[in-house]
Amino acid sequence: MRLYAGTLSHGDEVSNVTRHKTERIGQIFEINGHERQEVKSASAGDIVALVKLKDTHTGNTLCTKGTDLQLPADIFPEPLIRVTVAPREKGGEERMVSGLQQLREEDLSFQFLFDGEIRQSVLAAQGDLHLETILKRLRDRFHSEVEINTPRIPYRETIRGRAESSYRHKKQSGGRGQFGEVSLRIEPRERGAGFEFRNEVVGGRIPTNFIPAVEKGLQESLDQGPICNSQVVDVAVTVHDGKHHAVDSDEVSFKIAASHAFRDAFVKAKPTLLKPIHRVRITVPQEFLGDVMGDLTSRRGRITGTGADGHFQVIEAEVPLAEMDRYATRLRSMSQGKGLPPMILERYEEVPADVQSRITEAAASEKAHAA
Repeated sequence: MRLYAGTLSHGDEVSNVTRHKTERIGQIFEINGHERQEVKSASAGDIVALVKLKDTHTGNTLCTKGTDLQLPADIFPEPLIRVTVAPREKGGEERMVSGLQQLREEDLSFQFLFDGEIRQSVLAAQGDLHLETILKRLRDRFHSEVEINTPRIPYRETIRGRAESSYRHKKQSGGRGQFGEVSLRIEPRERGAGFEFRNEVVGGRIPTNFIPAVEKGLQESLDQGPICNSQVVDVAVTVHDGKHHAVDSDEVSFKIAASHAFRDAFVKAKPTLLKPIHRVRITVPQEFLGDVMGDLTSRRGRITGTGADGHFQVIEAEVPLAEMDRYATRLRSMSQGKGLPPMILERYEEVPADVQSRITEAAASEKAHAA
């Protein structure tokens, strides 16, 4: 910690105004490399180490009890590289997560989260050296060995045509069975319109109390599409017919029937993948302008504009996210560490047919391997 005002002594009680807790100061150390020397007190301007604080973390403000002064929070730059992490040992998930969460409390400049869309644990750091340091600390302090990989691309799945399908879920295993039949049609919506559910069932073919189960089955099917298990977007589904059984029909039966009917109709309706396109704004010295623009073009990027900012040139471009893995490292190499690449999701575009085939095959192979 760093003292900005006053003095701090062994035995003092202070207030953590960030967390609204009280802490008692124990030993105080001055640090010099690996060596530490205990001191009785510290004054404004000193940087010292404290031990055995109960609930104080990086970025918190400690004050004299009764004082309510909080220093501004530190602002860290957005991480530049993202990798997925998974334990090498079976059953090592808990140790890995616990270790990274504790390291995150100490170092707020990296991020660790589970990305539900790509279903992977993602570690985002400021650069390769920062990433290596985090993994070394995880290995040395928490005995957790992890494997790192490139994160999956969060593609979207949608359709270009219309199709119909019907599915009957029937299960009989002694006693009460399961029965539900759903007929539906599926059609595309304009980009960004999202999902729409339409109920055109008449005559009680599907009882009203089972319609919410049908919609729930469809909603759950949107999370993992048939092409590569990506999120489904911009489709309208109209349920227009079905059948029920007075005894065997239940919510589960209609949820399952709706899900199967949806997937069957989806693959008939000219399905296509959408890739995320990111907008980047890169600032580099004039002498590196050509190299950086050429590299962006080789990554299937589209230059949307250039301009001057003092002695620097600003490049604005749109690039597929799939082409931007470890780009920050590449940019630093080309521009001697002077490039700055913030990325903002701009839109989704259709994936070329040949690329879509490779993605679909890879997803099928991964699914088979997991099974």
